[in-house]
Amino acid sequence: MISFVATESGKISKIIEKAKIGVSYSAVFKLLRNKDIKVNGTRINKDVAVLKGDKIDIYYNQQKKELFSVVYKDDNVLVINKSSGALSEDVFNEIKENNKNARYIHRLDRNTSGIMIFALNGESEKELLEGFKKRTFDKKYRATTYGYFDKKEGILTAYLKKIEKDAFVKISDKFIDGYSEIKTGYKVEKEYEENGVPVSVITVSLYTGKTHQIRAHLSHIGHFIIGDEKYGDSKINKLFKLKRQNLCAFSLTLFFDKSSYLYYLDGKTFCLGE
Repeated sequence: MISFVATESGKISKIIEKAKIGVSYSAVFKLLRNKDIKVNGTRINKDVAVLKGDKIDIYYNQQKKELFSVVYKDDNVLVINKSSGALSEDVFNEIKENNKNARYIHRLDRNTSGIMIFALNGESEKELLEGFKKRTFDKKYRATTYGYFDKKEGILTAYLKKIEKDAFVKISDKFIDGYSEIKTGYKVEKEYEENGVPVSVITVSLYTGKTHQIRAHLSHIGHFIIGDEKYGDSKINKLFKLKRQNLCAFSLTLFFDKSSYLYYLDGKTFCLGE
């Protein structure tokens, strides 16, 4: 249990957020639904107003993994940091519990962490879907990969085919009927050796957006993501004691025309701390 005294008056969700006690804004509403918060000894289930001096008790398991944390929110969009291991669909369902008008825009693989954005109304949904479709947004990933790259920066081109029944993709250097062209940009940020293994930390940019593109494309050229159980190396993963790919969507920059409903977010970058 976490207990503290409110130092100001206001909605309890905001008071808990400002208290910086390790309980995220999204977690507060789940606690309220479960009546796991008390104000002056009384259990509550709504985002009530509290007064300065009120005692707040929170029955919260800090060891429990949260699905996401909020990075930014206004009346039109919600930007979150999805936890590794969380399904994008589960994240959306939890968001919908407190944002009934939220709209699903894009997804991340279960074991990929990082930034996702959701629309909170129809107009924003239209603008965000258009931006992702036309690839006018700049989304960057950070990956920890096996080996050292000969070229420290470049754009990789290959062809990809999705195998639906196996939830797997195949990569070819040459065009084959049924395969789609993919382009993956990368830049080496750091190189080092760990556990006797050469490691490169890279920033990745997608010029096409296919299922498992980053993971499969890097594996195809011999630089699989460490921790990736599907496209990586089980022996290397065991050395690093990882069962999830070390891949994070760490940055998203939005671009909109002046006529856009979301133009106030033009050039806005949402970036996770290093």
